[in-house]
Amino acid sequence: MFFKKRHPGTDISPFVACVAGFFSLPEQKVADWFMPQAGGWILTLPFACSSQHQALSTALQKLEGGEKIQLRQNVSFGGDAKRGHRAIRNLLAVASGKGGVGKSTTTINLALALASEGARVGILDADIYGPSIPIMLGNAGEHPESSDNRHMQPLRAHGLVANSIGYLVPADDAAVWRGPMASKALQQLLNETLWPELDYLLIDMPPGTGDIQLTLAQQVPVSGALVVTTPQNIALADAQKAIAMFNKVKVPVLGVLENMSYHQCEQCGHKEFLFAQGGGERISGQNSVPLLGHIPLDIHIREYTDAGKALIVDKPDSPISQAYGASARQLARQLYINGLNNAQAIDISIKEAD
Repeated sequence: MFFKKRHPGTDISPFVACVAGFFSLPEQKVADWFMPQAGGWILTLPFACSSQHQALSTALQKLEGGEKIQLRQNVSFGGDAKRGHRAIRNLLAVASGKGGVGKSTTTINLALALASEGARVGILDADIYGPSIPIMLGNAGEHPESSDNRHMQPLRAHGLVANSIGYLVPADDAAVWRGPMASKALQQLLNETLWPELDYLLIDMPPGTGDIQLTLAQQVPVSGALVVTTPQNIALADAQKAIAMFNKVKVPVLGVLENMSYHQCEQCGHKEFLFAQGGGERISGQNSVPLLGHIPLDIHIREYTDAGKALIVDKPDSPISQAYGASARQLARQLYINGLNNAQAIDISIKEAD
């Protein structure tokens, strides 16, 4: 934030300390979030976390002058400040080293959770050979509109925008394409879709770490990557390969999310770890990346995604929705932290004088 002025004699250090402690961030980073306004301060939060605004506001109001702080949210721009797709503030790759770990389900629910946190969110289905996003969004029979036979309007569902090869080919057909064709198709989906202004575009990557996945990781200008795994050793081994792939192409790994962590009995509350325990902690520790959360194995997740419905929208207070929400906030926070080390793009607006 440039050209900032402080009120003479105003000490905001108690506010800064409160906010820094609330989000577990260094105070020198949080101080830049405060801007003076007539009679008080504007506190601009640079990542999606609207569900936490009330708790933070309550904490600030316990401090002298805290009632004069106005909260707002404006997601910061992540990644290379010179990259294209200026309308998209952050591009996030959601990946796994293998199929069957719930990567697409995780993408859908994290997108919904980020939207519930006040963000503008889209999904790019990059799984060219097995697109499942249209089914999970409940609009598999729809097709993108185009006014010039080149650029496509993304489809909308549950407050999200999305595009997928699944909207463009028959549902019972197969994309029998070699790697270069699949890579070109992804580029078209990304570059020829008329994306609206978005805070986050989640890219549902194809499973694996072969030539196609490596090419996609190099060609798509992502701000960071999330690796989805399950706790058992075979999934962890493949997740490690996904992390290694992103390291090779210099894409920051923002964290690991452990899916199908446990099953919790609805009757007695007992947790049973069907696929072992502690796998997410191990792989995050070995690679020095955060473990962003644990998502349970629950039939309701399957039922909602199979039906194309949004669990987080219909049951926002359920334990599953809360788990996805906590993981989404951690992901947004980690993306912001990662962006602090990069050159920052700034928004400039010019208003005519009255």
